[in-house]
Amino acid sequence: MKKSLIAAGVAAGLLALPGLSVAQSGGFVEDAKANLSLRNLYFDGDYKNETNAPSDREWGQGFMLKFNSGYTQGPIGFGLDVFARSGIRLDSGGTNPAEPGDSRRPGTMFPLKNDGSAVNNFSRIDFAAKAKVSETVLKAGRGLEPNLPVVVRNDGRLLPQTYSGAMLTSREISNLTLHAGHFDESNGRNSTNYEGLRIGGSSADADVNRFQYVGGDAQLGDNLVAQYYFAQLKDYYNQHFVGAVHTMDLGAGQLVTDLRYFDSDSHGANSSASGRADGYVARGVDNGGEVDNRAMSAMFTYKLSNHAAGIGYQKMSGDSDFVYLNNGGGSTAYLITDSQINKFERAGEKTWVGQYSYNFADYVPGLSFTAKYLRGSDVDAEPGNGDSEWERNLRLDYVVQKGMFKDLGVSVRHASLRSDVAGERDQDQLRVYLTYNFALL
Repeated sequence: MKKSLIAAGVAAGLLALPGLSVAQSGGFVEDAKANLSLRNLYFDGDYKNETNAPSDREWGQGFMLKFNSGYTQGPIGFGLDVFARSGIRLDSGGTNPAEPGDSRRPGTMFPLKNDGSAVNNFSRIDFAAKAKVSETVLKAGRGLEPNLPVVVRNDGRLLPQTYSGAMLTSREISNLTLHAGHFDESNGRNSTNYEGLRIGGSSADADVNRFQYVGGDAQLGDNLVAQYYFAQLKDYYNQHFVGAVHTMDLGAGQLVTDLRYFDSDSHGANSSASGRADGYVARGVDNGGEVDNRAMSAMFTYKLSNHAAGIGYQKMSGDSDFVYLNNGGGSTAYLITDSQINKFERAGEKTWVGQYSYNFADYVPGLSFTAKYLRGSDVDAEPGNGDSEWERNLRLDYVVQKGMFKDLGVSVRHASLRSDVAGERDQDQLRVYLTYNFALL
């Protein structure tokens, strides 16, 4: 109720601004949409240098039901979004006494019981109120799925990560999209609970209940998009992001240039030794747990017919690793190096990226292939070290184009990671996704 009142108040304030038009809507029910997504995932992780738990094999079925209402008619349009999701365990390793001799890891796809084994199923349902004035929309509640440079929800397992809070998106000005938001909790991809926010991924790190951001994307002509965002995680960090994506015709194809720069420093408790002693810490080398990171990257991709080839470079500066919301249940960072297994975000790390993809539309419509290779060096995981690591990703995707199984999606993804970095595990990983969407409304 409180969040609904906040939504109404903000929307009313926006309505009072000059030049803002009244929200136009067909109606709460008339414009409603409902979609049921099915995801079947087989996950196999083979850990090469971990003798006690050498593998992680899991298999599950996910169900995601989304209902998005339209908006009521009137000066302010009100609506409701509902996101229900459920995961069913078909197979998972663990330490359940009923499975003697099973040395597999408990895994990361399902919540764990007290004995360390995976639950048979898990689910939750979230609600978010929304208000619309002209081209400005405010959503407040749970089940939010942001996809912005400073906060990206993770969707790498059976069910997606979601957030609790409020998100404002405004397109009142032509060629400019503005964003602002506040999150207080996160629901992990393998959890039924919402929990506080942190950056280290360890349960020993201190939780906070305030992450705020503001920024926007500007379309500067037909070929250039410029971005700026500012984010703050209470008692951890302040972060500035500047980015640009430029598309240029080059010969018979197009060259896409993607430039990104993050500047992150300490905030609140993380700025003091006493605060860091209380658990507000950032991983790094000789940094005493304090946030101190600059991340610069450039990716150049040439697209010609059904081919796309890219090369990129990323450099980490400062004494801490790159910082982002990371609650330990699986998180995503807006880096060109965020890959199937690793992120290449360690302090001092310099990473080269090579990628190639091909769309088989001329031969097998719906089929595509992507290969990606990353090599990081000069990793400052320990004082005096300059370790290296590499990862290879192979991905094959197919969507059935016609017949009884039209729109059924199949995705096979294999990755290998080899690392000299202390604490990292060499591993091979296979994922097989089967997906299908039903439009209910």
